[in-house]
Amino acid sequence: MIFPKVALIGMGLIASSVAHATRWKKLAGSVAGFDRDAEVRETAREIGLVDTVCDSLAEVVRDADLVMLCVPVGAMGAVAAEIAPHLKSGAIVTDTGSVKQAVVEAVGPHIPEGVHFIPGHPLAGTEQSGPRSGFATLFVNRWWLLTPSEETEPQALALLRAYLEGFGASVDTMDAPHHDITLAVTSHCPHLIAYTMVGVADHVRRVSHQEIIKYSASGFRDFTRIAASDPTMWRDVFLTNKEATLDILGRFAEELFVLQRAIRTGDGEMLHEYFTRTRAIRRGIIDAGQDTDAPDFGRQPKPSETM
Repeated sequence: MIFPKVALIGMGLIASSVAHATRWKKLAGSVAGFDRDAEVRETAREIGLVDTVCDSLAEVVRDADLVMLCVPVGAMGAVAAEIAPHLKSGAIVTDTGSVKQAVVEAVGPHIPEGVHFIPGHPLAGTEQSGPRSGFATLFVNRWWLLTPSEETEPQALALLRAYLEGFGASVDTMDAPHHDITLAVTSHCPHLIAYTMVGVADHVRRVSHQEIIKYSASGFRDFTRIAASDPTMWRDVFLTNKEATLDILGRFAEELFVLQRAIRTGDGEMLHEYFTRTRAIRRGIIDAGQDTDAPDFGRQPKPSETM
């Protein structure tokens, strides 16, 4: 046991997976959860997701040793302001947001003296959401990034790291701006491109009847999986990581122009060289253990994974 009490704010995919993993590995004495949606709280009670489902933010964080904010980035500032008076001295507050600099700016000012704020981001997920969607092994062999400040106490960081590694996650640290530009490349812009491609297909489908859906090949199926992600979360990601996203989208547009020119001029040699180089990146992802040659894009958990 690393923490006597863990408090989860928000009970969607990430929080429910944290709850399952914490119980599976016996990493906390108790787990409490809260969600502003009364229906979500009722579902969490029904399935026994956590030890205690609370009906207020003050109640869920009371005496908690670790508080994890599992809410959209745009809501974190307001949540932090509300829980601040009720946080226990010595507690650790972390989050699971996909953007870090905006979270630091929104949450940091509300954290009282004596409480440790260590922003975080699990690089794991599926297109599913809600308290029933989580499973204990979601974080196994996945990265969980932390962005501590220079003032972060080493002991608090070590405790949080040990807790996350207890899930089977690989933990790394970096500063918030570096995190945001890195994730703009590896996650944010790919999602935006997927949303765009599915939007284009929807427009074409209107003049091609149901053929786009009926004959969807694996590439389009993968796009639709990504584009099925939580729209509230991704709206907040793009609005709060605006500069990094626009930077990478500009570079993407330049690369797209190069490919358009090669296709227009029939430059097969250039296309082959380009695809060979980018294929090597995919092989590197597989070699690093971040995916397989035949990934399960549904990411459906086995019964044993909801421990």
